Amino acid sequence: MGDRLKGKVAIVTGAGRGIGRGEALVLAAEGAKVVVNDLGGAADGTGADKSPADEVVAEIKKMGGEAVANYDSVATMEGGEKIIKAAIDTFGRLDILVNNAGVLRDRMVFNMTEEEWDTVINVHLKGHFACTKPACVIFRQQRSGRIINTSSTSGLGNMGQANYAAAKEGIVGFTRTVARDMGRYGITCNAIRPAAGTRLTLSPEMEDARKKREAAGMGGPPRIEIPPPEAIAPFVVFLCTDEAANINGHTFQVRGGEVDLMTDPVVVRSIHKAGTWTVDELCKLAPQSLAAGLVNPMPPQPPKE
Repeated sequence: MGDRLKGKVAIVTGAGRGIGRGEALVLAAEGAKVVVNDLGGAADGTGADKSPADEVVAEIKKMGGEAVANYDSVATMEGGEKIIKAAIDTFGRLDILVNNAGVLRDRMVFNMTEEEWDTVINVHLKGHFACTKPACVIFRQQRSGRIINTSSTSGLGNMGQANYAAAKEGIVGFTRTVARDMGRYGITCNAIRPAAGTRLTLSPEMEDARKKREAAGMGGPPRIEIPPPEAIAPFVVFLCTDEAANINGHTFQVRGGEVDLMTDPVVVRSIHKAGTWTVDELCKLAPQSLAAGLVNPMPPQPPKE
C-alpha cells in the first residue's frame, strides 16, 4: 500500500462493481479511508442488494485498509446527503468525492419513455449534483477537496442513448462550472470519459446498439480490446493527489494505458456581417462557407421493403 492519500477520506458512488470498485480499491491502496456506496441495483437501476458494497469493503479491510459500506441512492437529494454524512459520521471528514454511479435504459429516441429518460437523468446527472452539493459545503469550509465526475464518450453522440448521452454531456458542463465555483476555495473538479469493459458497456443492450450502428453504416473505427474496469482507477487517484492540485475543470478520456486531455468546444469557423443575417442570405452563403464540408452522421436511408 502507498501513502499518497494517507489521512484522506474518499467517497466512491457505484463502487460495488466495475470502475467504481477499482477506484475504491486503489484509493484505499494509497492510504485513503473509503466510503463504498452502492445501491446494488441491476444495470437498469431496478432492485437493491447490499452484497456488492459489502464485498468491496471486505476486500479493502483484507488488504489492511479502512472502509465502510453505504447503500443510499444518488438519485435523490436525501440520498446524496446521507452518502456524504456517512463519511463524516464514520471517519470525521471528507476529502475526495468520486461520482461514478450509473444505470442504462437504452432505447431509440422515438420509443423512449418518460420513465426511461427520467431514471437515467436522475441517477447520472442529478446524482452528481445530489452528492456534489453537500460535499462542497464541507469542502468550502475546509478550503480543500477533490471531485472527480464520470462522463462518457457516448455524450458525443451514440445511437439509442439519448438519455445517457444527455446526462453524460451535462456532467461535462457541470464539471466546468463546479470547477469555477469552487476553485477559489482550493477545490478541484474534473471529469473522465472512461472506456472499460463493465456490466454496462458489455451488456446485451450495448451490443444490440453496436449492431444497429454497424447495420446503419456507423460502425466507426475497428473494434479494439476494451481494458478491464480496474484500468481506469490509477488516473482517477492521480487526480486526487497533490501533484494534480492545479488541474481543474478539465475532461480526460481514459482507456487503460491511454489518457487523453479533451479540448473544450471551440469556434471552428464563422461568418460575419453588419447587422442581422436574413434567411435568404444564409441559404445562399452558409452552405458554401459556415457549413462547407459538414457531413450528416446519419443520412436518410431508403425505406425497407
